[in-house]
Amino acid sequence: MSDETDRPRVAVFRPDDERIESAVELLRSLGADPVPDPMLEVEPTGAVPADAPLVAFTSKTGVELAAEAGWEPGDADLAAIGPATAAAAREAGWTVDAVPDEYTSAGLVAALEPRVAGERVVVARSDHGSDVLLDGLREAGAEVTETVLYRLTRPPEAGDSAEAAASGDLDAAAFTSSLTVDNFLAAAADRGVDEGARAGLADAVVGAIGPPTAETAAARGVDVDVVPDEASFESLATAVVDAVDAGTADASDADPR
Repeated sequence: MSDETDRPRVAVFRPDDERIESAVELLRSLGADPVPDPMLEVEPTGAVPADAPLVAFTSKTGVELAAEAGWEPGDADLAAIGPATAAAAREAGWTVDAVPDEYTSAGLVAALEPRVAGERVVVARSDHGSDVLLDGLREAGAEVTETVLYRLTRPPEAGDSAEAAASGDLDAAAFTSSLTVDNFLAAAADRGVDEGARAGLADAVVGAIGPPTAETAAARGVDVDVVPDEASFESLATAVVDAVDAGTADASDADPR
């Protein structure tokens, strides 16, 4: 371990709000030493979902921004990409009609396919949403409109984790979206440590919250070691820490000759 207290140092990239705070708390409860490095900053557009029989939200942030803007679903059915998004909708007083078994764009398409033919559907999300959702719903026969509720940018101060990786002071990284992978690498390049940060990731346990994030990492030359069965941060953090612990145990059990 790189940390002198033998707690694995795990980089986490969630936005600088209650999400990074809860992520840090969770990692500490798992016995890790968190390296919080927010790679996403939320810039609301002020838009709200257009009227439609079905509105699909792809994040907790999108739900919260729509609610803060005073939007109400009215008679529309609501779909949420996962439990956190659904919980935020229910907290706003809305009824959630669909949550997929797989918390991804592809999973949401699979959940909605049987009911969207000939129906107007609004997808409410960030400016970095996957084409998988829009294309899949259209292929299922839906008339799809996208409402961009917020833009995701890289905070100018991001990149401490890249320097930690470059110095060999990172045991693991928990990537929660394709954009966090891209922003990590961009921050590393901006700080002049791209090669070192990549080498540091190669020596660390790299976790991706789901297959799309893992695919992005692979396309950028980053090997992913862990993809949890459930696309939630809790599952990702637990799997990453377990993998670090398992690697440490393997190393300690190795024949020293």
